[in-house]
Amino acid sequence: MAHSLHPLFQAIATAPTEAALCDRFMDGVSDYFGVQRWGIYLLEDENRLASFDVVGVSDAFVERYEQIGRAVDPVLQYVLANHAPAHEELVLPTGTWKQSELYQRCCAEYDHEHIMTGPVVGSGQLIGTIHFARVGQTPAFNPHELASLGAVCSHLSACLAGLRKPASPPPNLLSHCLTPREIQIARLVAEGLTNAEIGAELWITQNSVKQALKRMFRKLGVSARTEMVAKLRDILQE
Repeated sequence: MAHSLHPLFQAIATAPTEAALCDRFMDGVSDYFGVQRWGIYLLEDENRLASFDVVGVSDAFVERYEQIGRAVDPVLQYVLANHAPAHEELVLPTGTWKQSELYQRCCAEYDHEHIMTGPVVGSGQLIGTIHFARVGQTPAFNPHELASLGAVCSHLSACLAGLRKPASPPPNLLSHCLTPREIQIARLVAEGLTNAEIGAELWITQNSVKQALKRMFRKLGVSARTEMVAKLRDILQE
C-alpha cells in the first residue's frame, strides 16, 4: 500500500474537468486503501443519483443499492448526518455487519467483508459519496485509513467546487480605455445633456467637453454620441 497520498492529491487538484477528476480518483485510489471494490457517486437535488463510476461491482448492483440499499445503509446515514467518513465497525455493534439489512440485501452477493464511505460536499450539503469495500479474509478499516479517506474527500470536494464555479464574466475592456472623467462625461451624454450642460455639471468649459468627446470617439472607434452610448451601454448601467 502506498505511504503518501500526495500524488493522488496532486492528480485531483490538476484535473481540468469533472470527468477527468472522477477518472483520476478511480484510477489512483485503490492502491492507497487496499480495496477490491470502489466507486464514486455524484448526486443532484434531494440526493438523487446523477452519475457514478464503480469498479468490482455491476451496474445492476448500483441500481439495487439505489432502490433498496441506500435507505438501509447505516454507514451512509452516518455520513449524511455528519459529513464525515465512516465504516461499518464505527456505526454498528461488533459482529453485526453480516446480519444488517444492507449486507443481506445488497452486499452479500459481492462478499463485502468491510465497507467504508466518505462524503463529497459542496455549498454546505452532500453532493456525492465515495464507497470502498474489502472482500474475503481482509482486515477492517482502521482509524488511519478513515482519516486518509477524510483527506481525499476534502481534496475532491475542493476541486469539484472549483470546477463547478461559474466562470467570471470577462472584464469590459472598454472601461479600461477611458478615464474616470471620460466615463463621467459619457454618463451625462447618455442622460441627454448638451456639451454646455455637461460643462456646467462638471465645472469645466464647453470646449473641454468637446475635446474630451473627440478623444473618446477616437478611442472607441465611433463617430456619434448615440453610437458611443450604445457601445458603452453595459458600463453606463453599472
